[in-house]
Amino acid sequence: MTNATPFPGQQPAAPPSGYPSAPPPGFPVGPVSPKSLLVATLLSFFLGGLGVDRFYLGNIGMGVAKLLVGWLTLGIWPLVDFIIVVAGAAHDGQGLPVKNWQA
Repeated sequence: MTNATPFPGQQPAAPPSGYPSAPPPGFPVGPVSPKSLLVATLLSFFLGGLGVDRFYLGNIGMGVAKLLVGWLTLGIWPLVDFIIVVAGAAHDGQGLPVKNWQA
């Protein structure tokens, strides 16, 4: 049985050969949303002021809020949502990250 924390001055045990220590950078870990990041990006850019991007991702409550009061932010809310989607930090209605660029 190995201890999760090594003693002072001792290196942690390497994983068994054949197993990577971590997934490659940018590789999604765990379940990913079936929603398309490309579609979400296009909807956010062209119809983001109406909250259509939020409706597409399954965030119905935020879509309604953005539709009703998004104009009060003078375009800041749609811009922030667009940046969130393009950066790959968007989540769907089930909380799964949207990482798939295929339409």
